[in-house]
Amino acid sequence: MNVREINRVYFIGIGGIGMSALARFFHESGAVVSGYDRTETDLTRQLMSEGINIHFTDDAGLADKQAQLVIYTPAIPKDHAELNWFTDNHFPVYKRSDVLQSITQSMFAVTVAGTHGKTTISTMTAYLLRETGYGCNAFLGGISVNYGKNYWSSKKDTAVIEADEYDRSFLKLSPDIAVLTAIDPDHLDIYGTAEEMEAAFIQYTKNIKLGGTLLVKHGLHRQNDLKGSITLTYSLQNDAADVYGENIKVKDGGYVFDVYGEGWKLENVELHLGGMHNVENAVAAIAITELLGIDGEKVKTALAGFRGIRRRFEYVVKNDSFVYIDDYAHHPEELASLIKSAKHLFKGRRCVVCFQPHLFSRTRDLAEGFAASLDLADEVILLDIYPARELPMAGVTSLTIAEKMANPAHTILSKEGLLEYIKTAKPELFITAGAGDIDKLVQPIKEILQS
Repeated sequence: MNVREINRVYFIGIGGIGMSALARFFHESGAVVSGYDRTETDLTRQLMSEGINIHFTDDAGLADKQAQLVIYTPAIPKDHAELNWFTDNHFPVYKRSDVLQSITQSMFAVTVAGTHGKTTISTMTAYLLRETGYGCNAFLGGISVNYGKNYWSSKKDTAVIEADEYDRSFLKLSPDIAVLTAIDPDHLDIYGTAEEMEAAFIQYTKNIKLGGTLLVKHGLHRQNDLKGSITLTYSLQNDAADVYGENIKVKDGGYVFDVYGEGWKLENVELHLGGMHNVENAVAAIAITELLGIDGEKVKTALAGFRGIRRRFEYVVKNDSFVYIDDYAHHPEELASLIKSAKHLFKGRRCVVCFQPHLFSRTRDLAEGFAASLDLADEVILLDIYPARELPMAGVTSLTIAEKMANPAHTILSKEGLLEYIKTAKPELFITAGAGDIDKLVQPIKEILQS
């Protein structure tokens, strides 16, 4: 498949964060793009405003019968009428990962994988490549605050791609530089066991192009099993790594730090984002720019202007009275990092976290981890589980987490109950976290805190 030669594309599930990036890629390349999604969202409205035709009813009569290529997301059910119509009529039907595979084969590809940190590192890297003038085509799993998009283009045949482990789709990619951030257990509904998931990440590193580089977090479990013609490690501040941060200082809810590599250093780097994990993410992104030979001073200037990703340690309200942070965290390790970072940045403030668990299977498999992470907060509010693609599971609810918590200051509330709580309690350090629809509460909470 030569993606540059496609001039008419139809998407089934076009509103997904990864699918919409591909839709924008084809649209900006001059192809006629249209698609279906189940519900109208801010993202689908943006795509429509850009000239992409989208409908919200599963009806083969509305689909583009002249499409040269049909792309679908693995989240689409097998009984989907449009998908079956295209398949039955022998159209070229591909998963999103198949198209990304073709892109990595035809471009110099930087791919970022791992159970956490991949959206931030890939967005930060793509931003740095754009702002330093190097250029890249960015396919991201989050919305860049700087540009309000999850995709941007360049004439340079370099791609930065967030490599998604769901449905094993990242195993299709052929990177020149592969980043691996973490291999903690997740998506066990797909992989079955932690060991099987680890094996997939190991395979991801084996798919690096000959002569390519693996950039892996220092001290990662099973690090010796990972493959790359060249392997480099990065770390927050462990000088045993090939690239690491040092002299980290907190400044205005962000950080100033130095980055050291073999034979090079970058001093007084400014990052205007919260979270020590974001300093580590920046170390990884800077390491990539060094591999690409980009001038360090340009990188430093660019990074100081990086405003982050929506729903990744995003400051919704930040003033003398209230700090309200919204984050996509939906795994125990992400939650722990989020809470620790917020408490470190805003010492002395009582930290209240509202968490919406995502998926029944993830809640069942990782309940003890969620409980331990949430215990780091001073007070916890749990919303009902967001089911996403799953049906309810007997005996699995938010109470499954609550019963394992050691901190007695926890409660389960409805969304309406949460808003009533905010009106009364007005917490001075408040966090919403989760990958479901908790983001719909962000604006109402913001309005309450600012009223």
